[in-house]
Amino acid sequence: MSTDQTTIVLIGHGMVGQRFLEALAERGLTATHRVVVLCEEPRPAYDRVQLTSYFSGKTPDDLSMTDLAFIEEHGIELYVGDAAETVDRDARKVTARSGRVFDYDVLVLATGSYPFVPPVPGKDAAGCFVYRTIEDLLAIEEYAKTATTGAVVGGGLLGLEAAGALKGLGLTSHIVEFAPRLMPVQVDEGGGAALLRTIEDMGLSVHTGVGTQEIVVGPDGSVTGMKLSDGSELATDLVVFSAGVRPRDQLARDCGLAVGERGGIAVDEQCRTVTDPHVFAIGECALAADGRVYGLVAPGYEQAVTVAATLARDEAAFTGADLSTKLKLLGVDVASFGDAHGTAEDCLDVVYSDSRAGLYKKLVIGRDGTLLGGILVGDAEAYGTLKAFTGSVPPVSPESLVLPAGAGAPVQLGPSALPDDAVICSCHNVSKGTIRGAVTDHRCVTVPEVKKCTKAGTGCGSCVKVIGQLVTAELEASGVEVDKGLCGCFGQTREELYEIVLALRITSYQDLLDRYGREEARGGDGCEVCKPTVGSIIASLAPTIGASGYVLDGEQAALQDTNDHFLANLQKNGSYSVVPRIPGGEIAPEKLIVIGEIARDFRLYTKITGGQRIDMFGARVEQLPSIWARLVDAGFESGHAYGKSLRTVKSCVGQTWCRYGVQDSVRMAIDLELRYRGLRSPHKLKSAVSGCARECAEAQSKDFGVIATAAGWNLYVGGNGGATPRHADLLAQDLSDAELVRLIDRFLMFYIRTADRLERTSTWLERVPGGLDHVRDVVVHDSLGICDELEALMSAHVAGYRDEWAETIDDPEKLARFVSFVNAPDTPDPLVSFVPERDQIKPDLPLLSIGHRPLETLETLEGSAQR
Repeated sequence: MSTDQTTIVLIGHGMVGQRFLEALAERGLTATHRVVVLCEEPRPAYDRVQLTSYFSGKTPDDLSMTDLAFIEEHGIELYVGDAAETVDRDARKVTARSGRVFDYDVLVLATGSYPFVPPVPGKDAAGCFVYRTIEDLLAIEEYAKTATTGAVVGGGLLGLEAAGALKGLGLTSHIVEFAPRLMPVQVDEGGGAALLRTIEDMGLSVHTGVGTQEIVVGPDGSVTGMKLSDGSELATDLVVFSAGVRPRDQLARDCGLAVGERGGIAVDEQCRTVTDPHVFAIGECALAADGRVYGLVAPGYEQAVTVAATLARDEAAFTGADLSTKLKLLGVDVASFGDAHGTAEDCLDVVYSDSRAGLYKKLVIGRDGTLLGGILVGDAEAYGTLKAFTGSVPPVSPESLVLPAGAGAPVQLGPSALPDDAVICSCHNVSKGTIRGAVTDHRCVTVPEVKKCTKAGTGCGSCVKVIGQLVTAELEASGVEVDKGLCGCFGQTREELYEIVLALRITSYQDLLDRYGREEARGGDGCEVCKPTVGSIIASLAPTIGASGYVLDGEQAALQDTNDHFLANLQKNGSYSVVPRIPGGEIAPEKLIVIGEIARDFRLYTKITGGQRIDMFGARVEQLPSIWARLVDAGFESGHAYGKSLRTVKSCVGQTWCRYGVQDSVRMAIDLELRYRGLRSPHKLKSAVSGCARECAEAQSKDFGVIATAAGWNLYVGGNGGATPRHADLLAQDLSDAELVRLIDRFLMFYIRTADRLERTSTWLERVPGGLDHVRDVVVHDSLGICDELEALMSAHVAGYRDEWAETIDDPEKLARFVSFVNAPDTPDPLVSFVPERDQIKPDLPLLSIGHRPLETLETLEGSAQR
C-alpha cells in the first residue's frame, strides 16, 4: 500500500463505527485512503439493538453487522480484540493493546458508552453483571444455570429487555426502578401504568420508586439478595445492572481532548472535536454541538455520515436528531416520538386508554393543530405515519389517529397523505420522496428492492410496513398495470382460486379451468404452473370439499410433478430416494434395524439428514412399492419428502434428558408432526421444537418453530434457511399446549389460504400487507373473524389424513404406474446403475444424465441412449 495515502484510524467498531465505514465506501474514500479499525471486543460490529434476541435463539453470528467480504473488498484493516490504549496527538499516533502503532491523518473516535453501575456495597460480588455486550450475555446465561431468581436494577429499555431475558432463562425475575414508573424517559405516567400492568401480567415483579442500597453477599462471595431504599430486602442470586450508560471518553481525556461536564467528547457540527481538527467523535461517546449526548443508534448513524461527508469535502452538519423510538419490549409495543411529554407551551393532549387491554395512546397537539409528539403503549401500529406527521397539521382530526377501529374513529390516515419531505426511516434519514423515487426512477417494485436501494428499513425496521404501503401506492399511482393472475390460464391469483375452490366445493381442475379460466384457456389442458398449483389447493381442501385426499386418484394424478407422481424424490441418475417419517427424530431400535435391513436388501445408499430422518437413495421406480410395503409393515409411513407439504418437525431431547430443558420438546414435536403430516401447502413446510432458549433444534430457522419457556411455549413463524436465510419472528409467547396448537392451526391455514404458489412462509410474511402485525391480528386476535373457519379446515385435514404409501400398495391399479417401461414392466431401467463408494453406492454417470422419464417405452429410451 502506498505510504503517501491519507490514513483514517477508527477506534471502535460498533454499529456506528460500521456505518462510518459504509459511508466512507459510499463516497469512494476507501479507495483513496488507508482505513484502519481497532475493535476492542473479540468480534466485529454486531446489532446491539437486537442484543436480547440472543436469548430467543439468535447466535452471535446472526447479530453480526459485519460483512467480511465488504471489509476485504474495500481494503479495510480490521483488528479485532485489539483496543486502542493511547493516543499521541502531537505525533498523530495510536498505540494498540497488542503493541501495534498506527500513524493517522484523521482519527475517528467511536468508543461508545459503558454501563453505569451504582456505587453500592457488594456491586462486584459473584453473580453481578452488566448488560451491554454479547460477552455479558454469555456470562449471564452461564451463571443463570445455577440461579433461581434474578433482579434487574433499572427499568429503562435495556432493563426491561434484561428482565425478559432472565425470565426466558427460567428465573423468577424482578425489576427495580428508582423512578416512579418504568421507562421514565420514553413514557409518561399513563403510559408507564399501562406498561406496568402488562408486564406484571407476564409474571414479572416490578418495584418502582425505590433504589438499591446494597447487594447482599453470602459467605462464598456470591449474591444472596438486595437491600432497597424503602427498607425491604429482595432475595436474589443474580443481579443485572442496567441503570443507564455513560459516554466512554477516557481515551479522549487521557490525550487532552475537551469533554463535557457530564462526559462526552466535545465536537462541533461536523463532529470534529473542538480541541483538535484532526480528531472526530461519533456515537454515544460524542457530546454534540447542541450540548447533548445521543444514546440512540439513529443519531450515531447521522454523525457517521456527517464525518464521512466532511472528509469527502461535502457540506454536512449534525445539528440534532430525532429521538423517536419504537420498540417491542417483552412482546409489548412501546413507542414515543417528538415532544412526547408535552413540554411545549400551551399544548393539548389527546389520550385514549384501555387498562384492560393494556393500551395507552397519547398525542400532544399544538393550539394550531400541529402534531407535536406522542406516546403509544400496547399498539404502535400508527407509529410510522404519526412520526412522519410530527411538526405539521395532520389532514384528519387527532382523535381519529389514536382511536381503535370500531371506537368511533372517523377515518384512518395512511402514509400516502404524507408530504415528500416526511422522514420515513429515521435510522438512515430516508424521506418519503426518496422512497417514491426508488420506485419511479430506479424501478424498485418490492420492499426488499427499496431497502437495498435506499437503506430505508435496514435499521430498527419499524418503518418497513409504511415502506410497503408507499411502494404499493406509488406503483398504483404510476399506472403500472401488473397482471396478478396465476398464469396464462387463470386471471385470478392463487389466493382467489383457493377461495373459489373452497366456496364452490370444486373438486376438479378441469371444472375450475372451464368455469373460471381465461376465455382462451377454457377447454384446454392447462399449463405446468397452474396444474400443480390447483392440485395442491384441492389436496389441501380435500376433506372439506369432498375430494379424494389421495394425490394419485383420477385427474389429480395428472396434476402432479415427477416427485409427487411417484411419491418419492427423483435423483440425478433416474433413481429415487425413500424417506420414511420419523416424528421428532425419535426412533426405536427395532425400527432402525428394519431400515438397515431394507437398505441392505435393496442395496440402497443411506444418510442421516439434517431434519433427523434417514434417507435411502438408489431405489428404482419398480422397487418403490416393495420398499414401502416393508416399511409400512414395520409401522412407518411416508415422510412426504417429495411434497409441498410438511417435511419434518425437528427436536432436541428436551427436559426428559437434558439438564437445561424446561419442557418436553420431543413429545411436542411428535404431536405436531403427526397433526400436520400430509398437509399440502404452497411450499414445503419445516418446523422444530427446542426444549429451552439454547435452541438446539434451530427452531427459528423454520416456517414455524417452537421454543420452550418456563411458562410454556414461544411460537416463531416465517423463518427459513437456504440461500436466503431468515430468522423467524415471535408470534406469541408463554403458550399452553392447547394455545400453541390452536395458533399453529390458524397460522398454517391462513398461510395456505393467502400465499402465492411456491411462496415460503418467510417470503409471504414479508409480502403480505401489514406483515407480522397483520398476521398476528388475524391468527391471534381474530381480527377478520375467520379463526373458527381456519380451525375447522385444519380439523378436517387431521381427521381425513391417510398415508399415501399404504394407499398405493393396497391398490393394484395404482401399483401399475410404478414401472420403468409401459411395454416391458418387468424390465429395469438400463441407465440406472451404481458404483461402490465408502462401503455404499453412488450413481454411475459416465454420460450426461438423461433422467427418468415416467411411463416411457423401452424402445424410445433405448433410442435416446443410442443417440
